[in-house]
Amino acid sequence: MKTNIGEVLSRRAFHNPDKEACVNSQSGLRLTFSQLNERSNRCANMLLANGVKKGDKVALLLMNGAEFIESYFATAKIGAVVVPLNWRLVADELTFILRDCGAQTVIFGGQFRDLATQLVEKGDEIGVQSWIEVCDDSSAAFAKNYAKEQVLSSSEEPSVDSGDDDLLFIMYTSGTTGLPKGVLHSHRTAMAAMLTISATVDARQDDIYLLALPLFHVGALTPMCLNIYLGTTAIIMPEFNPVRAWEIIEQEKISTGLLVPAMLNFMIQVPQRGDYDHSTVRWVHSGASPLPVSCIRQYADIGIEVHQIYGLTETGGPTCVISAEHALEKAGSTGRAFFHTDVKIVDSEGLECPSGEAGEVCVRGNHIMVGYLNRPEATAEALVDGWLQTGDVATMDEQGFVYIQDRIKDMIISGGENVYPAEIENVILSHPGVADVAVIGRESERWGESPFAVVVRSSETLTEADVLAHCDGKLARFKLPKGAAFVEVIPRNPSGKILKRVLREEFSAPL
Repeated sequence: MKTNIGEVLSRRAFHNPDKEACVNSQSGLRLTFSQLNERSNRCANMLLANGVKKGDKVALLLMNGAEFIESYFATAKIGAVVVPLNWRLVADELTFILRDCGAQTVIFGGQFRDLATQLVEKGDEIGVQSWIEVCDDSSAAFAKNYAKEQVLSSSEEPSVDSGDDDLLFIMYTSGTTGLPKGVLHSHRTAMAAMLTISATVDARQDDIYLLALPLFHVGALTPMCLNIYLGTTAIIMPEFNPVRAWEIIEQEKISTGLLVPAMLNFMIQVPQRGDYDHSTVRWVHSGASPLPVSCIRQYADIGIEVHQIYGLTETGGPTCVISAEHALEKAGSTGRAFFHTDVKIVDSEGLECPSGEAGEVCVRGNHIMVGYLNRPEATAEALVDGWLQTGDVATMDEQGFVYIQDRIKDMIISGGENVYPAEIENVILSHPGVADVAVIGRESERWGESPFAVVVRSSETLTEADVLAHCDGKLARFKLPKGAAFVEVIPRNPSGKILKRVLREEFSAPL
């Protein structure tokens, strides 16, 4: 029998039909596993009626909510492939993704109608055949109404032979060339990721999980699936607000969750946080970028354990995690390899580094991606003899604890979002007044890191404001440089590669 991720919801609904599955903290919608599964089945049959076939791509331009979850499992049930879209991207960025994956259908939220309209106007350039809008009122003229179509569809389980090595989802992560890469995961790799996490962390069926990260991130998508696999209740935050997070923790008796450092920093700075009862919180995972040790200790002082976690889209989420007993003793470490996961640190020759010596992090496990969509060379470069080459630099101590040091690929992590300098550099270089540019990450108290442009002018009249204005509208807001400086020349090595280390030293002051 094939393993289909869609069946995870079906089976949970069979075993715990009346248990609460998810709660939308904004709208107040509360669904049991039985209700969620029925809605998912209706969505699946709606997609089939709209011509979606096994292997077709269904893109989700949705904020966190029941509609995202039920659409995800519905797509899985019929053997189609989910493409979660980052709704922070602009139309040109989404156009590339939709064209690259060949999306057949897009399900979008009403708040993104203007963005969807821009995409529809691209016509044959993206080739989408069907648009479905999740909205409270009438849908756009070019789209079908999600709720109306769902009500008219059968609640019976769809019968499609799919699973195991069939593709489940494609999640796009920007590449160092500036073009996003579609990371391919199958039903098998997604199931392996869930089993890996459940075998490692103290996750329980009676937990109340705070789902605050956007579901277009693997750091939210895999935990969401794990919650359903375990029968855990998820409290969904469509939009993060630090004060509201404390309110939800008290009201819903949150016990676990995953937050990025920027979220944790915002929350600990809330003056009235002491007014809220957080005694039910057992642990919180922190991922996407290193969390300052001082922040870990601040949470420890108020009785909340924060455990560092390290993962990638390419691993389906799990790579390393620190356990409760080592959270403070090894503060600063991202922990040891997950169960069912191997991690090693290698030098430039591919040989394992001695303890304490920096090298590239390599990961092996059944949860590793299938590859990159339409990128055979990138896939071959990333997957070597069963090991994923992460491009991250770290050390490992004698006990197997990993300490992330840097990113080989110069990626900037701003507020938990991956930002690649090359993409920003390409936009800035399109300005006629720019001769050369390098984008680096600068320390930001608010976001952890923020992009910063170092520019060589070709026109003396070019100003910092001109550079920043040129980027606005061409890049998602989290990718926009937060400042710019002008230099006579960009430092490069003999092979022409930018010496970003030199620039980071020169512009080391926090923004």
